[in-house]
Amino acid sequence: MPNFVAFQPFNTTKMEQTQIGWIGLGKMGIPMAGNLIKAGYPVSVYNRNQAKADALLQEGAAWVDSPAELIQKTAVVFLMVSDDVAVNEIFNAENGLLSNNLSGKIIVNMSTVSPQISKEMAELCQQKGASYLDAPVSGSVKQAQEGSLVIMVGGEEEPTEQVRPLFDVLGKMALRLGPTGAGNAAKLAINSLLALYALGLAETVVFARNQGVQVADLLQLLNNGALSNVFTKIKGDAILQDNYEAAFALKHIVKDLGLAKKEGLQSPLAQTAFATFEAANNQLAEEDIIAVIKTLD
Repeated sequence: MPNFVAFQPFNTTKMEQTQIGWIGLGKMGIPMAGNLIKAGYPVSVYNRNQAKADALLQEGAAWVDSPAELIQKTAVVFLMVSDDVAVNEIFNAENGLLSNNLSGKIIVNMSTVSPQISKEMAELCQQKGASYLDAPVSGSVKQAQEGSLVIMVGGEEEPTEQVRPLFDVLGKMALRLGPTGAGNAAKLAINSLLALYALGLAETVVFARNQGVQVADLLQLLNNGALSNVFTKIKGDAILQDNYEAAFALKHIVKDLGLAKKEGLQSPLAQTAFATFEAANNQLAEEDIIAVIKTLD
């Protein structure tokens, strides 16, 4: 296990001591980094599109020009990016994280990516004296804004405990599940269930509507019965309002199901969901996951 340099231990009563870096300023990354700033942490940010950093810069974040510069200036770097390709680029590009001194650093990848890419990056980090955690999240934009995400962690126990005060800012729960890749595996399992549930809800609404049941009535029944849950309420409202602006884009569930398939998820339900969402992806990629209902009429 790598040795840690003696930067100030993380302490929520001495927040100014911990220099934080953040890479990836999408719909999730912006509110998550913003919560760290609001909690008093000094945060430096990098994103391929600098304009996306404007709101955070106004809140007090500092801009850096590359991942290499970011890791030089900070003790802990968070990633929240789209896929394995983006992760590989951030680490291995000419001005990537691995091009600089990593001794004692902790890199926390909160992206939904494959267990394999995490294992590869963790090995490279260890060779350079750094720690790597995969720590994807369950929750969407609202939970990111509220700091109520559920964080699933893979990696060594020591760095997990070092960054736990930061996890406490970002989420309501952070659970270490095992070695590197365990967090990614759990996230793929959860998102596979998400896909099944979204498709099931969409099919249920279409079937009931075709039988003459008003969608609002059906949703009222669901939301007051044993199947009531937050997802049904949020996505049911989206269906009623015919509003498919992405909180979780359909293209992302296609990516996640594809990753799960590579990891061995071959069940009949999963294969059907993957085929359905993949077919919808051509036209509905940028819309919300529940927009799959448009393909079922």
